[in-house]
Amino acid sequence: MNKEDLRIIFLGTPEFAVESLKRLHEGGYNIVSVVTMPDKVGGRGNKVIQSAVKEYALANSLPLLQPEKLKDEGFINTLRELKADLQIVIAFRMLPEIVWSMPRLGTFNLHASLLPKYRGAAPINRAVMNGEQETGVTTFMLKHELDTGDILKQVKIPIDIYDDVETVHDKLMYLGADTVIETVDSIIAGNHTVVPQKSLIAQGIETCGAPKIFKEDCNIDWKRPAMEVYNHIRGLSPYPAAWTTLANSENSDSGIQLKIYKTSLPQKTSTEILPGSIVADKHHVFAVCGDGCMLELLSIQVSGKKRISGDEFLRGTQVAGKRFI
Repeated sequence: MNKEDLRIIFLGTPEFAVESLKRLHEGGYNIVSVVTMPDKVGGRGNKVIQSAVKEYALANSLPLLQPEKLKDEGFINTLRELKADLQIVIAFRMLPEIVWSMPRLGTFNLHASLLPKYRGAAPINRAVMNGEQETGVTTFMLKHELDTGDILKQVKIPIDIYDDVETVHDKLMYLGADTVIETVDSIIAGNHTVVPQKSLIAQGIETCGAPKIFKEDCNIDWKRPAMEVYNHIRGLSPYPAAWTTLANSENSDSGIQLKIYKTSLPQKTSTEILPGSIVADKHHVFAVCGDGCMLELLSIQVSGKKRISGDEFLRGTQVAGKRFI
């Protein structure tokens, strides 16, 4: 079989999935349909918001499906009529077995981490938040349990100390596209191999999970060591963003909530003051952490306003006598 004969259905939604779809389309692979989420209505003026995958599919005249429910009889029948040999899933949603088991060659997923360690919805965030020094992408065959299928291919890259979620996302997006093409080519050639994740776990690979991130997960705990706080902030930047509250004291009932997108690496200080305390000069603002080291705050956003530098923050905000809690 060659790539023109292999009938592929591609399922994805965000920008992360577009690069792989683009590589498949421009590479001449036979995409018989693209499946993405239904349009949303939101933002100013309640505008219709299309997924990034839909925008690419429409711009390149690719057949498109947007099912409201993945078990809908009409959608299932349409899939059967397409007679796909293979399905590829990237950042879509959980598929029912009737969907992922339909193609004769199965369905594989591209996951933005090194499985089995970071199974779950937020693998890029969690890896950076935990201070990992490497990450990567994994293609694996779908099965019942989330992110547990047999691994087809896995490629590693380093995480730089200055990386944040945005830079790691973009690196993995392009690496993922390469890996998807390599995976499809190996399936076409019939020389692909699979590695059960349980065998990796048996060899000592840990699994810490990558659960969905909620607002409370983004709250900065200044009592933690500075390096952990640094990783926490860059692991949430630019989205959903780490946040803290600027208040008169730790027991304050109110204060100014703000997001922090970027800090310096930890800096030592001889000043013995409480975690969350603010150290500022004319142009720089620092926050003290639990180990006595401090971080310079480089990119800040006060609630309801635009992102600004630490210098701009000091010019517009009174910090004397206040601390972060």
